[in-house]
Amino acid sequence: MKQQLTIALSKGRILKETLPLLAEADIVPAEDIHSSRKLIFDTNHDNIKLVVIRATDVPTYVEYGGADMGIAGKDVLLEHGAAGLYEPLDLRISKCKLMVAGPKNAQPVEGRMKVASKFVNVTRDYFAKQGCQVDIIKLYGAMELAPLMGLADRIVDIVDTGNTLRANGLEPMEEIADISSRLVVGQPSMKMKHRQIQPILDKLADAINRRDAEVS
Repeated sequence: MKQQLTIALSKGRILKETLPLLAEADIVPAEDIHSSRKLIFDTNHDNIKLVVIRATDVPTYVEYGGADMGIAGKDVLLEHGAAGLYEPLDLRISKCKLMVAGPKNAQPVEGRMKVASKFVNVTRDYFAKQGCQVDIIKLYGAMELAPLMGLADRIVDIVDTGNTLRANGLEPMEEIADISSRLVVGQPSMKMKHRQIQPILDKLADAINRRDAEVS
């Protein structure tokens, strides 16, 4: 008898791009996830369930065994620290960059820089490696407002097109990391359920390679 597998999916843009890949790996939700208010979904396999949660919670669910596998952006994994997780697959979807940004033509900051971000750990580590001590102000959204309102000198945030930065008089300054969505597996699950997880990984890898070959 096959063991139960739970896959945690990130809400929002990542979810939309993840479901077609899962379908290529023959994992299809039993109902329309986008139109349902449910959080746990059956699939076309009796032993596989999908849970749809906030992206920031995905690595925690997988680390502590609430889910066996999960899909989340590399930004979330970097901030979480990804302890207790394997990261076997880059799904190469939801691509963007994690960057330092600030006002256009900004002068170097004298004294201790103030940086606004929801990525507190990543921001601290990045500036520490530069030998730069900063005061980090944790915000959850509308990061571009912080320099405009005098709250911070710089921000660390996800940048896709850069249009929002430009519209608010800001510009990207330094790249911290290339971001895409990754599949992670909890270490206990990889050990105990390897025979069921590995075929899913193989099918997803094939689907990613096929998609990329079609695009190129």
